[in-house]
Amino acid sequence: MTTERAHKANEIISYTRQLLTSGGYRSFSFADISEKVNIRKASIYHHFTSKAELVSTVVAQYREEAQAGMQMLNRKINDPVAELQAYADYWSTCIRDGSSPFCICAMLAAELPTLPPEVAAEVSGHFTDLSQWLTGLLSRGENKNVFKLRGTPSAEANLLMATVHGAMLAARAFDDVEIFQQIVQPSINNIILTA
Repeated sequence: MTTERAHKANEIISYTRQLLTSGGYRSFSFADISEKVNIRKASIYHHFTSKAELVSTVVAQYREEAQAGMQMLNRKINDPVAELQAYADYWSTCIRDGSSPFCICAMLAAELPTLPPEVAAEVSGHFTDLSQWLTGLLSRGENKNVFKLRGTPSAEANLLMATVHGAMLAARAFDDVEIFQQIVQPSINNIILTA
């Protein structure tokens, strides 16, 4: 029974993640989830006491995956230029193959003022995590003389983060996967020092 419950909870989480990516917090209800995962609406409450708890769980899991991905890039690549390119390429691939065409935290950030506090904290935490990682990456690149930054590493990190998320939005708005790379790649190229 515990295995079945864990499996059903994972199904709920997975589908909720899809719903968040496509429409944000207010775009769905437990009724939408119950249809898709073949569970009574009331039974969802056995796994998650509220929509806020469910979405907070999804975003926390998303944050953990993102942190693991950033750490993996540092460990396996350990080259600031290649790491930055891998970050952009990850999103380009996700948009192209439809596996994750939009960052759920970027989607939820638009709703931040009206989100439940526990969800808002997770979303803000993701942006803090990403900003810190990009700041560290850009600092390392500047120290290795492979990046030429116009501002502080922190300011450049936030600019790059906004560029990536804006490019996701543009790709979605124009229904054109190529737009993402057309926006992001020049921003990366502008900070790379050529030999």
